[in-house]
Amino acid sequence: MKKSAAVLLGCVLVAGCGSGSTNEAGGKVVIDVNGQPPQTQAFDRKVFDEDVAEFEKQNPDVDLVPHEGFMDPKTFSAKLAGGQLEDVFYVYFTDPAALIARKQAADLTNYVKDVPHYGDLKQELKDVFTVDGKVYGLPTANYTMGLLYSRTNFTKAGLDPDQPPKTWDEVRAAAKKLKDSGVTGFAEYSKSNQGGWHFTTWMKSVGGDIARKDGDSYKADFNNDKGKEVLRRLKEMRWDDGSMGEKQLLEIGDVQNMMGAGQLGMYLAAPDNVAAIVNQFKGKYDDYGLAAMPEQKGTLLGGEGYMINPKATPEKIKAGLKWIQWKYLNPDRLEQNLQKYKDRGQPVGLPIPPIADIWTGEPRQKQEELKSRYATMPVRNFQAYVDGSEKTRGTLEPPQAQQIYAILDNVVQAALTNSDADHAALLKDAETKVNAILAQVK
Repeated sequence: MKKSAAVLLGCVLVAGCGSGSTNEAGGKVVIDVNGQPPQTQAFDRKVFDEDVAEFEKQNPDVDLVPHEGFMDPKTFSAKLAGGQLEDVFYVYFTDPAALIARKQAADLTNYVKDVPHYGDLKQELKDVFTVDGKVYGLPTANYTMGLLYSRTNFTKAGLDPDQPPKTWDEVRAAAKKLKDSGVTGFAEYSKSNQGGWHFTTWMKSVGGDIARKDGDSYKADFNNDKGKEVLRRLKEMRWDDGSMGEKQLLEIGDVQNMMGAGQLGMYLAAPDNVAAIVNQFKGKYDDYGLAAMPEQKGTLLGGEGYMINPKATPEKIKAGLKWIQWKYLNPDRLEQNLQKYKDRGQPVGLPIPPIADIWTGEPRQKQEELKSRYATMPVRNFQAYVDGSEKTRGTLEPPQAQQIYAILDNVVQAALTNSDADHAALLKDAETKVNAILAQVK
């Protein structure tokens, strides 16, 4: 990790050490990598820095230059053009398609064959970084949405916490029982673009989607029977059953607070919500369960990975891939990492890093066995989600997702605040507006 004065001065003079410098004295390959957590995330920062030191010790021919920060689409092109983009850079799953189309990431096709365990990664995750058979990046973590529920409130309502709902009809029935026991049965977001985000999740759960590819362009794909089904189900729970409570216009913090305070039965969430509730709202892992998305016809897929600067030399590409694989995609280091997390009082057992749900085959079996062995929480509470994720196809957010979510917020808000809302009119109006946004996608 230590840099010579000459290298540090060089970084300043070129306004960044991207692909401008290949080697320092001694023949080392110097690569700039981002993704280093900020100082405010003390545990994650310490682990990252320790990993950099260990990697450099094991690979004395590589010198890593870590940078804080992640992907910022607003500044990415300027950084690349100005030589400030790191050699190895973090991306969300929504980023690669546009970067690949603009030729802003290195073609790794001829290199990934030498990356250990690449063949064991889930195909749908590799597909995020693959276009026309060419590979441009590696997935390192992912999430899919599921059903988070209160085991405590299930028990109080006479429901079996070991048998969470598997269909939307079962969710509705459970929500009614939870309401009768004195809590809000089911909650849903509807503001700050989060209503549109979850409407997208609902659409995927019933076998629909928000946008479809139509030749070289996209078209809205929710003003149909699937979209009407989603709004009908929300109306049934909100207005017919009263199981969603009177307070609406909720967002993630509101719902997490309700769950942490013991006032809620269920809501849609990714696994990291469990940890957030425990850490921020003083919940207990024993009190919560996580199930697969109802119906299991589909779910929203999100995640992250790393790509490499298109200006990188072959030496930098090889060193960068070695770092990505060693740190993020390394079943041989899994036990060491779990021991470190457990020894330092970090939670182990949820399907989130360091137990990223990215593997198939033998690495997945190894991970599940080690997860159970080192768990600091009841893994069985979340097994329905893990098992269901293997059967539920995850797909990505639509193009221009945040702009589309803002429009769909209005649809969800109207359905949850107006018992007489005209669902067909809401969907038609949103379709027109979303198509205007999708027309700008190139």
